[in-house]
Amino acid sequence: MARDSYRTKTREIVNEEIKNYPNGFIVKELKKDLDLKGINIGLTTIYRTLDLLEADNIVTKFFDENNIAHYKYVNDCQSETHFYLKCQKCDKIYHVDCSCMDDLGLHILKQHKFKIDTKNIILEGLCNNCRSFIKL
Repeated sequence: MARDSYRTKTREIVNEEIKNYPNGFIVKELKKDLDLKGINIGLTTIYRTLDLLEADNIVTKFFDENNIAHYKYVNDCQSETHFYLKCQKCDKIYHVDCSCMDDLGLHILKQHKFKIDTKNIILEGLCNNCRSFIKL
């Protein structure tokens, strides 16, 4: 549910800027890009805005192995059963809008008596670009 109470000009700028990162971003990267554009927004405001956007399911947040928060704009999602692919080498995140998680969720529920949240699954591996640099 969108909250009109946080529609400030600064927060709208952040909301629009995050759409420029199809493979996700970290706050440091977002702050640097805003600064390069001459847009001075404090880190506290960026974090608060991202927290609000996460609460409204506009961005998703996960932590990497170094406990660094990564964000991904997901407002363009077409399905309740989407998931993410995260490259372990370049840290890019790919949104996958696919119903194949329905089958996995059903299997886990029936066979293991556990209901998973199929819209917050992150599978890790290597993207096609990073795999091309690995000698087999």
